[in-house]
Parts: sequence; C-alpha cells; structure tokens
Amino acid sequence: MNFTLGFKPPSAGSSGPGAGGGATMENLEKQLICPVCLEMYSKPVVILPCQHNLCRKCANDIFQVRQHFGGRFRCPSCRHEVVLDRHGVYGLQRNLLVENIIDIYRQQESSSEEEKLLMCEEHEEEKINIYCLSCQTPTCSMCKVFGQHKDCDVAPLNTVFMRQKTELTDGIAILVASNDHIQAVISQMEEISHTIEENGRRQREHLANQFDVLVGILEERKQTLVGLITKQQDEKLKHVRSLIRQHSDHLEAAVTLVELAIQSMEEPHIPKQLLMTKMTSRTSNLERPELGYESMNNFVIDTDNLTDMLRNIDFSTDLLNDEYEKTKHELNIVYHVRTNNTCNK
Repeated sequence: MNFTLGFKPPSAGSSGPGAGGGATMENLEKQLICPVCLEMYSKPVVILPCQHNLCRKCANDIFQVRQHFGGRFRCPSCRHEVVLDRHGVYGLQRNLLVENIIDIYRQQESSSEEEKLLMCEEHEEEKINIYCLSCQTPTCSMCKVFGQHKDCDVAPLNTVFMRQKTELTDGIAILVASNDHIQAVISQMEEISHTIEENGRRQREHLANQFDVLVGILEERKQTLVGLITKQQDEKLKHVRSLIRQHSDHLEAAVTLVELAIQSMEEPHIPKQLLMTKMTSRTSNLERPELGYESMNNFVIDTDNLTDMLRNIDFSTDLLNDEYEKTKHELNIVYHVRTNNTCNK
C-alpha cells in the first residue's frame, strides 16, 4: 500500500511562519481533492492498484457504469486499468492515512474558525489573541498586563498557531515519507518472498530429479546383478540336469544289466568273470557335483555403508548458510538505501 500524497514540506527560505504554512496547507488541500467529484475525499477513501485515491462512492459510481465491461475501469488520474474482483469496490483497500489527514485538516480549519470567536473568560470583552509560552495556554492582552500571566513569556496567538500548524504539516510530510520507505521495504520483501517460493519450487524439482537419477541407477544395477545370478543359476541347473540325465541313463542300463545277470545265472555257459567285468565297467566314472555346488553365496553385496550413506543424504550446510547470508545482506542494503533516501528528502 502506498500512502504518498505528493505534497512537499515548506522550504527553508519561506518568510514568516504564515507564508510557508499557508502555502503548504493550500498544497495539502489540493492533494486531498477527489479527481472525480472535485471535492475533498469523503470516508472511506479507497486506494487503487496504481496507488491513486478515490472516494468509495465515486469509485462505486464508476464501477456501476462500467460493470458490463467485466468490472474494469480506468483510474481517472493515470488511466491505469483497474480490475475488480467479485467484491467490487468493497474489495479495494481503505487509505486510513489519507482519512486521518483529512480529519486533522478539518479539525484545524474548524479551530481556525473558532479562533475568531474565542473571548477571554475573565475579560469578556477581550479576544484571546496571545499565547502564554510559560503556561502553554491561549489568553488575552489584559491577562498579560493585569492578570495571572503578567510575569509569563507570551507570543502572538496567530504566530504560535501557524508555527504549530507548520510543524504538524512537516510531521505529516515526514510520516508520508516514512510510509513510502516502509512500503518500499515491504514491496522488496514481497518480491523476495516470491523469489523464495520460485527458488523453493525449482530446488524441489531439482532434488526430485536427482533422486530419480539415483533410483534409475539402482534399478539398472539391480537388473544387471539379478541377471548375473540368473545366468549362473541357469548354468548350474543345466549342468546338474545333464548329470541327472546321465545317471538316469546309467540307472536304466544297470537295471538292464541286472536283469541280464539274473538270466545269465541260469545259463552256466557264460563265464562269470566276463559278467563281473561288464558290471564294473557300468558303475565306474560316474560324475557328481562337487560339495557345495548348489550354493549361491558368491552373490553377496555389502550394502551397510551404502545404506548409511543414503540415509544420511543431506544438503550442504555451507551452501545454505551462504544463501541465507546473501539474502540477509540484500535486505540490509535495501533498508539502508531507502533510509538514506528518506533522510535526504
């Protein structure tokens, strides 16, 4: 929110308290005129996105006329397009500072009118025209000469009033400049907040991509190692099944040989030594898998260290501290620059 009114405090070269104060108040009054109704802003004052002000009634009148254009109208001061949401004019923010300044201005105007009618309570025919600096109260000339303020320091009431009015105007100007500075800092921090959100989104995407790469590498490596286990398993199964077939063939031949031996025992013409030689030749040279051939313990991976490393994956603290210090430094620069500019004004 920007509270700038556009008036300047009285210059150092102004002659007399009334000259600078009167010109400043006149300039202030010009800044409090609504560009639509050309009268002083009426409560509540709304601030447009372009930072210009309107009476809410005037803004609502414009909105009602332009409502068939989708709630869009142009600022009467700068022609900037204003887009209202479903709340219409009531969705615009009130400019409380301008309202307070108008109240103060009107109070001063009322005080100025009342000043002409103020009469001394003790000297009913005497107007209050001086200000007692010692007691800090308005009084009349008779009170200074014969009354309770005869030993006090006094000054012309109009001079004191104009000086206080000038001081108040200067205070308003300083307050407006301070609000400009605060608004600039807020805008900068809002921009930084937006940048933080955008950087956070990018870093989340980057982190997710990094982990996806790690998962892809693990999946690829898993498939490779699973393939090696499967390959050796198939080779061992092929070898063992080949031996099973060989032993099955031998078993079948042995059964046949037994049957032949039984038949031969009934025929005494076949030499027994020949029969035993055949049986011995049938039972020799039978291959068997070596001890532990079925074990697959050679496929063992030690993942303890890798597991701990994965569980302890973290961000680089040095980089985080560097980013934090960089952001903090940028905010300090903006603050000091804005502060110096405000002081120079």
